[in-house]
Order: sequence, then C-alpha cells, then structure tokens
Amino acid sequence: MDPLTVSLDFLEFPPVHTCDGGNLSPSLRLKGLAAASIAVMVFNPFEKACCSFTAWLCWNLPPIPVIPAGIPRDGRTTLPVNAVQGITDYGTIGWTGPCPPPGSMIRYQFRVYGLDTMLDLQAGSDKHALIAAMKGHVIQYAETAAVCSR
Repeated sequence: MDPLTVSLDFLEFPPVHTCDGGNLSPSLRLKGLAAASIAVMVFNPFEKACCSFTAWLCWNLPPIPVIPAGIPRDGRTTLPVNAVQGITDYGTIGWTGPCPPPGSMIRYQFRVYGLDTMLDLQAGSDKHALIAAMKGHVIQYAETAAVCSR
C-alpha cells in the first residue's frame, strides 16, 4: 500500500463542527493520495450503546488533497464537492457532529480509504454495505482523531 496521511485542522472540535454550532462536516487534509476515489468513515469507538457508533459515511469523493468542510446532508452532493453519503447510526444521512453530555468528552475517529474505483453503492447505504462495497478496492488507508468536550 502506498502511504497516505490524513489530518484535521484541530485536535479538539471547534463548535462549528458540533451540535453546539453549525454541525458542519470538517475539512480533511490528505497527503500521498494515489487513488481513484476516497471513502470516509467516522466513528465514536467508545459509544456505550455499541462498539463503534457511526457518525459519517461518505464515498466517491474525488482524489483531492483537501476534502472541503460543510458537505451538505444529502445522499448525493455536487457542492462543495461530488460525494455520496450513507445513513449513520443516528439514522440520518451525512455528518452528525459530536454532542457529548455536559461534563464529558468523546472521541471521533476518522478513517480514510483510498480506493481503486468509484463505488457502485446507493446513497443512504449503511456502514455494512459500504464495507462490503470497498472489499478488494482499498489501496490506501489513514486515520486520525479529534475529541469534543462540553
């Protein structure tokens, strides 16, 4: 696998990306990208209700060095970037920012996959369908994380 790195512009979520602000998806910076498309899966790995709570599923992103912030919560988007999004464990499509209970902290893990193709997967698909569709197509992988406290 060719090396890939992903980074955020922060270590702790600013309000604009959380339930306390605009609840906008953050931008992701990619280095070493050598793929035909990108898929992003964001999890809260410590959610008590399950083992890995999905907060964002996004795929068929173009191979660009910066995935822009503020991708609308639609199944298919063209602005600010072409993308397809899936249903999260919140039961919604698109980014759902962190919203921990007062006095607590949560961590979101961002997993970025460089794929050798665009995926033939319907908007609104869940994480299991996305994982199945990516099987055999992942040529790069990177991850990063950020925390949110209230």
